[in-house]
Amino acid sequence: MVEIDLSVDNAGLLTSCKVQGHANAGPMGGDVVCAAVSILATTAFKILSEQDGIELSGGAPERGVFWMETSCHGAGGEFMKGAGAFLMEGFKTVSEQYPDYCTMRIHRGA
Repeated sequence: MVEIDLSVDNAGLLTSCKVQGHANAGPMGGDVVCAAVSILATTAFKILSEQDGIELSGGAPERGVFWMETSCHGAGGEFMKGAGAFLMEGFKTVSEQYPDYCTMRIHRGA
């Protein structure tokens, strides 16, 4: 099971993301659930890391684990809002289409 935990602040901005586990929905290297989650997470990390006004830390320290923490200031806020909304909707879609293999929780506040 892939477990996704997202945290957003009171303004709706993504502050952290943690993904862990394996879907086991297909063979290693051919698992559509793991592929979808991995592409969403790594693409979000890449575009956020290239944006002015956004501070980002994180990575994938081992297979089946990904995390990132974010903060933003100035013009980075609007970009962060859009990128975070896209990431949350993408993860939500995967978890709704494959509920036996992927769960998502959103923690709000702070």
